Amino acid sequence: MPGSTGRVLTLLELLQSGGTRTVAELADRLGVDGRTVRRYVDQLIDLDVPVESVRGRYGGYRLAPGYRLPPLMLSDDEALAVLLGLVAGRRAGLTTAGLTESETASAKIRRVLPKHVARRLDTLLESLAFTDQPGEFATPDAGILLTIADAVRHRRPVSIRYTGRDGRRSERTLHAYGIVAHSGRWYVTGTDAGIGGDRTFRLDRIADARTLPGSFEASVGPGPVQRVLSGFATAEYRHEVALRIHGTVEQIRAHLPASVASLEEHEPTAGEDPATERWLRVELRVERLDWLPAALASIDRPFVIERPDELRNLVIALADRLASCARQV
Repeated sequence: MPGSTGRVLTLLELLQSGGTRTVAELADRLGVDGRTVRRYVDQLIDLDVPVESVRGRYGGYRLAPGYRLPPLMLSDDEALAVLLGLVAGRRAGLTTAGLTESETASAKIRRVLPKHVARRLDTLLESLAFTDQPGEFATPDAGILLTIADAVRHRRPVSIRYTGRDGRRSERTLHAYGIVAHSGRWYVTGTDAGIGGDRTFRLDRIADARTLPGSFEASVGPGPVQRVLSGFATAEYRHEVALRIHGTVEQIRAHLPASVASLEEHEPTAGEDPATERWLRVELRVERLDWLPAALASIDRPFVIERPDELRNLVIALADRLASCARQV
């Protein structure tokens, strides 16, 4: 930006990026001398922008902690990053804003973009393709999300009103360990004080959240991500499946991730290399069995079906169909 006004705005943008900027650094970035930098700082202070002077060897200028200027200034690349983040987050379902709010936020940024940046963005969006379909997920309330995040950080109990998968409503006291984004949805995991056990709740099914007095001790054991994934793997579904597979953890996890199956050593050996193939016990809870034969075939390792017999019959049927097709000329 040419002229002193443009340099004052550039100075403000530099200070907004965070940290303390030395006079020498600012002078170099603005192409002026140190005395001119100080004059520009005085102009910002006259506009009620809280610029602080930091003394010492590494001193300089910074914005007051916590200050946010209403007309946020973004560089070209920053504006593109924000807009692409909105597009990607909306497709993945990882946004707390509804479709309208996401579109209005994008429109506000696009309105003030320089023409050359807008053209770059349009070119990119026209060239961009996604391998998956846009996510159509219910978004959590932003206020509820922030309330629970604050409870997680400060280890404070939180009261929630929750609607379960069966439509039943309940009020629970939760000691929340963490918030996890998984497959387009937001989850909170923690101890349900009413039953004294770990539970995972979908954030979009929480109608209200209120922080309660008191605190609780930090949890021990698996972290929030592992708790959520293991919760999926052990959820109450129609079929309980138990297998033994001879292979490595990596080979099995490539086809049966932690959100689908729990995995433990069938015959653990102390000091054995994790990359060594060995018998591993795999347990799943699934609503349908028809996809499992193909999954087991894709692992391409020896396996034993402990239960249920129905799965054994489905695997035999798949093997027969494959053998029959392979014999055809």
